Amino acid sequence: MIKVLKSKGWTLAAVLVALVMLISGILVAMRFYVRMNLYETPASLLEGKYSVDGGEWKPLKADQTITDHFHKIEIRGTMSKNVISQIRFEEISITTKDVWFELSTTDGEKLSVYTFEAMKLPYEHLAVGRPYALELQDTPGYRITTILTQYLYTKGITPDTELVLTVEYPYSASRKSFDNCFQVTYNFSSGLYLRFFFEALPVVLLFVLVCFFGLFFFPIAGRILGKMDYRYLAFGAVCFFWGTYMIVQSLSGFLNLWIMDPTLCMMLDHLTEFGFVASILFYFKANMRRDGSRLIANLTGTIYLGVAITLLILQLTGTADLTATSALMNCITAAFILLMIVLLATEVKGSRDTLYFLLSWIPMLLTLGMDFVDRFVSIPGAYFFRYGMAVTMLVQIIALCYDLRQQYLERLRYEKMQKELYEANVAVMVSQIQPHFMYNALTSIAMMCKIDPDKAQEATVTFAKYLRGNMDSLKQKEPVPFETELEHLKKYLYIEQLRFGKKLNVEYDIQVTDFKLPQLSVQPLVENAVKHGVGMKKKGGTVTIATRETDEAYEVVITDDGVGFDVEATREDQGKHKDGRSHVGMENTKRRIMEMCGGEVVIESTIDVGTTARLILPKDHQTPIED
Repeated sequence: MIKVLKSKGWTLAAVLVALVMLISGILVAMRFYVRMNLYETPASLLEGKYSVDGGEWKPLKADQTITDHFHKIEIRGTMSKNVISQIRFEEISITTKDVWFELSTTDGEKLSVYTFEAMKLPYEHLAVGRPYALELQDTPGYRITTILTQYLYTKGITPDTELVLTVEYPYSASRKSFDNCFQVTYNFSSGLYLRFFFEALPVVLLFVLVCFFGLFFFPIAGRILGKMDYRYLAFGAVCFFWGTYMIVQSLSGFLNLWIMDPTLCMMLDHLTEFGFVASILFYFKANMRRDGSRLIANLTGTIYLGVAITLLILQLTGTADLTATSALMNCITAAFILLMIVLLATEVKGSRDTLYFLLSWIPMLLTLGMDFVDRFVSIPGAYFFRYGMAVTMLVQIIALCYDLRQQYLERLRYEKMQKELYEANVAVMVSQIQPHFMYNALTSIAMMCKIDPDKAQEATVTFAKYLRGNMDSLKQKEPVPFETELEHLKKYLYIEQLRFGKKLNVEYDIQVTDFKLPQLSVQPLVENAVKHGVGMKKKGGTVTIATRETDEAYEVVITDDGVGFDVEATREDQGKHKDGRSHVGMENTKRRIMEMCGGEVVIESTIDVGTTARLILPKDHQTPIED
């Protein structure tokens, strides 16, 4: 997998970038083509004058966009001549979000009505509508209302007929920009579907790709690198819910084409927003290292989900709709995100990655604040949050791709270390099976074949098991139980006793065995005791292997009553081998004991008295021995 990632990674990235650019290019081209050839979008249906919340009247042109925030807006004027006199278009589609509206003549004749009272009337009535289960009295939802131009013609509407359009935003807690909730499209019978296909579909496909990233790319990439990083899973969820949220946002003006209930269209928009914010909160948590911060983050995310579920229940029970409670939810969202930032800020010290992570969220937070200000001050072309969010998400994707690359390099370094460890194990094994030892063992067995064939057979089997144990040590990367090491050590000493005979006496004082140590770590100490201790003494001697337990550690003690040596002189002359001892093998053993078990080797010796080697293994580095 690593080789595939290495060879195909940049190619895959280039293909994905090219695909995104292609979709973006198609999007721009289609939007231009549609706006030029398929439909027109007058700002307010009428041209004349308008008044916001009973204020002064302002002039209004057909191509003018109304950006005022309002609760109730009234527009008086006439329709475009292209619609009425020439009947250039077949229908007028009015897309509304969270507003009621009424279109009538100055003498009170209603041409199109979308109000709660009208929705309760029979379908055959003038009001085009019907009641739905999820609709509340103050819940307009997202709706598309169609007016046939032929119908207006039969009603006697001419280019000079003055009409009145009243639009009401029923939520008293806030006001809304007119251009964000009321849109008019002059089109043919398939105009809205053409507009969806050429304008919204490319955006939908683009964010379907984002959802794909979230579901597969980051989780699988983390898995390929050998571990399932919770950050990648959390960011995958962020990508998925961001893509879902943006898909619904792109389709919000068309949802009523397929979902009959306007309230359900509105709910779908809010629910995807809840999912996106919740995923952000848990992604913040995934980047925290302190247990206290992670606990608070978990609690925060759980509370947010609890509030979201509560608001959904209020909607379904007819108590309060999601748009009415959106201001409260926005405040909760801002507070919780700020809390997450504060928690992460406490971890910035000494962590460059955490600092960069916080800085990457600045565009999203700034645009979120601008949209909040837009609730009170009219800012043309609002919804800055979408653009800031896109910048932040792009930065996150780049940062995580860089992190994946770093982990890939770390994986290569790890594999290199494993290779070096394997080579080190080979070196240890070779150091334990030196040629002269094999020659001596085989010579002893050959001589025994004539004297005692049965014992020679036993010695051959023992020697084979000893060699197999050394070979098996190459596969062993973790400490082994002491009993396993002791069994292998006994085979070595059995073979050495064949060579030295009565000159080598071995005694065991095993008081404890329930601990672990690196494989082949005791044998070098025993080998020194045999070859350079009792083996150098004319009458031979005794080698004792003992274990004992203290409050802090386990100890393996190898004692011999051989010739001994000057420890200080040996330290000064290490590398010169004046005493004939294998310092390289001993240093290798010390290093393995330190790295694998946090232990140490202490050697004490007196000339003509003997040597004691203590292998000390701290208990806090021990792992339980499996049965």
